[in-house]
Amino acid sequence: MRRRHLAIPVALAALSISSVLAAAEGSRSASPIAMVIHGGAGTIEREDLSTELEASYRDKLKEALLVGHGILKQGGTSLDAVEATIRLLENSPLFNAGKGAVFTAAGKNELDASIMEGHTLRAGAVAGVTTLKNPISAARAVMEKTRHVLLAGEGADRFAAQIGLEQVPSDYFFTERRWQALEKRRAEERHKESEADKTMGTVGAVALDRKGNLAAGTSTGGMTFKKHGRVGDSPVVGAGTYANAKCGVSGTGHGEFFIRYAVAHDICARVEYLGLSIQEAARQIVLEDLVEAGGSGGVIALGADGTPALVFNTSGMYRGFVDDSGKTHVGIYQEPIYKQ
Repeated sequence: MRRRHLAIPVALAALSISSVLAAAEGSRSASPIAMVIHGGAGTIEREDLSTELEASYRDKLKEALLVGHGILKQGGTSLDAVEATIRLLENSPLFNAGKGAVFTAAGKNELDASIMEGHTLRAGAVAGVTTLKNPISAARAVMEKTRHVLLAGEGADRFAAQIGLEQVPSDYFFTERRWQALEKRRAEERHKESEADKTMGTVGAVALDRKGNLAAGTSTGGMTFKKHGRVGDSPVVGAGTYANAKCGVSGTGHGEFFIRYAVAHDICARVEYLGLSIQEAARQIVLEDLVEAGGSGGVIALGADGTPALVFNTSGMYRGFVDDSGKTHVGIYQEPIYKQ
């Protein structure tokens, strides 16, 4: 009788443990998924974009969002979603990254990218690469296949070639639009009328997957007419890209300011240590601290609950967000795209 009596609570205990584990697993699988992207911030006015060009930007932003969301919906990782989304943007001549990269003062293309996994704090980056079709994939390879975080220049190009990432000739990056922007800047320099770039073209993505893990990535061609070897914030972890367990951030703007103010990390720090919402933390940094310092640009960010923040202090930022239901929201100008 004692053995039967004792067997009952043991069975109940086993059942209870199984129920708890099943509930926990169900809770994890029920975590929200979210995706937020940007395609650069700057002086973007309605009169500067034709109806057709504006439609092209909006369509490409939606396409990128759906690619990332599709991966997340199928149970893919936030890291996979970020890489795939940025690769798509790098392959478009619309954005200053990959195919659409701007030219340096010497008429060359030097590209930067970084990616970070929030729950592990692993990160990888490349800077000043010249032969890579998709720098974001090289950044991930640095993170996963080396002991390092950042590889630059010829060494980064050689590493990417050795592991089989797609290489392209220099003329792959040529677009007439970017070349004309360089020629205009050169003319301004000759007439001593140079001014800061009006568009800080960069692409970025932040994702939250079903396991509640965040990841962020950023890719850029830098600034038109930049000096040979100049590296901005995009490949600098904590400046243009950062992710931890609490938030993920990708920035776009005047890179020197983003580096000096450690913008991406500071936003996450304010969320983690001050208990600010992701939206308030981003607002303070971009609309107060950067403005006071004279820096321009914007950020996209996600909180651990999937709450998005898309904040910029310029006239426009190519941006988009897709929620757990799969609904996309995109914008270019100072226009609300979702309720905060």
